[in-house]
Amino acid sequence: MEEQADLHQKILHQEDIFFTDDERQGLYKTVFNRRDVRGQFKPDPIPDDVLSRILYAAHHAPSVGFMQPWNFMVIRSEDVKKRVHGAFSDANNAAAKLFDKQDREKGETYRSLKLEGILESPVNICITCDRSRTGPVVVGRTAIKTMDLYSSVCAVENLWLAARAEGVGVGWVSIIKQKTLQEALGMPAKIVPIAYLCLGYVSHFYKKPELETAGWLDRAPLHELLYFDQWGNTKTSAEDSLVSQIVEDQAFPQQW
Repeated sequence: MEEQADLHQKILHQEDIFFTDDERQGLYKTVFNRRDVRGQFKPDPIPDDVLSRILYAAHHAPSVGFMQPWNFMVIRSEDVKKRVHGAFSDANNAAAKLFDKQDREKGETYRSLKLEGILESPVNICITCDRSRTGPVVVGRTAIKTMDLYSSVCAVENLWLAARAEGVGVGWVSIIKQKTLQEALGMPAKIVPIAYLCLGYVSHFYKKPELETAGWLDRAPLHELLYFDQWGNTKTSAEDSLVSQIVEDQAFPQQW
């Protein structure tokens, strides 16, 4: 019985995996240098082996109940891209008017921003969520019904980080009405488009996120977003060593 238990353990348990300092630093370097790319795409095609690795990374994201609710629509057709771009343009014009009403200067800044690279990027990918994939009752989704949507978002982040590690830029186009995007892609109404992504090699990556560079918003200090035990319960550096360490490490993201 002990031999069987040992064999069972060897089959199911992962071999001890340790990350070297260089490997760990590579992860942080990727995270802190990820950017939302809009206007720097080059026409160079992404080789199939590179795109395959990126998609495998996305497919290995965590998912509630291991339901893997995603599909990956790879869009290369110029006609399809033009339909999607038209949907973006309509939604973007409507958004600009909303910012105009809020603040004229904000509206002008909004109109100056480039918020997509649909036509310029060689590949577009739409990551979706099929909420009915494994039936109506899903392990882990019985209390919070939106967990499957969050699972597909995890696939987006995996794809984004893998692409950055491969030197491929990614831009998430979110200014599109869901129904219009579904129609442009011939997508059934029950399938939820989670992220429409533009992928391609780029001329450069910006040092900071473009919206931060444009003065739209600044990055919030991490220690100001930290609560303890109850919502709204903050602590100072003098009261908690974690807060003190976070304040001390404020330059950590910039060192990569």
